[in-house]
Amino acid sequence: MGKVQGPGKTLLKRPIFLLGFMGAGKSTVGPLLAQVLGVPFLDLDEAVERSTGLSIPEIFERKGEAWFRIKESQALKETVGKPMVVATGGGVVVRKENWRYLQRGITVALLASPEALQLRLGKGEGRPLFDPTSWKALLSEREPLYKRAHVVIDTTCIGPWEVVEKILEALNGMEGAGN
Repeated sequence: MGKVQGPGKTLLKRPIFLLGFMGAGKSTVGPLLAQVLGVPFLDLDEAVERSTGLSIPEIFERKGEAWFRIKESQALKETVGKPMVVATGGGVVVRKENWRYLQRGITVALLASPEALQLRLGKGEGRPLFDPTSWKALLSEREPLYKRAHVVIDTTCIGPWEVVEKILEALNGMEGAGN
C-alpha cells in the first residue's frame, strides 16, 4: 500500500470530500490539500453556480433550497471516481442520495466549536441558510451526519496548514486510502 501523499504527485484514485458546517474551513483547507496532493480542487457551490449561472443566494431566493439540493447532488455525482479534493456545501450530508456518492470517495469532516464558527461566520453574509437566531439548531441537526465521515478533524484551535497535516496523517494511516 503506497502513501496518499507525495510532493506534487499522488496515488489518490478517488475524491476526498470535505464535509462540515459553514465556517468549518472546507473552502480554505481544500485548495491547500489539493495543492499538496497534486490534484484538482473543486468547490461544489461554485460548480453549482457555474452550471446554473446563478449565485447561491440567488438560487435560494429564486428557486428555493430543494432545487439547489438537486443541483448540488448532480454536481456531486460528477466528481465520483475522480482524484480531486471537493469542498462540499454544509447541507450535502442531509440528502440520503448524496451518501451513495460520498461513500465512493474519502470523507473528511471538519468540525469546530459553535464559538469558533460564530467568529468565522460573523453576520453570515452570502450564506442563505445562516440565521443568527437558529444556526446553532441547524448545526446540531447536521453534526451527527458529519461525524459519519471516514476522518473527523476539529478545526477550532488550529490553522489551515495544521488541518492539512492532520488530514494527510489520517489518510496515510487509512488502509486503501489511495484506492
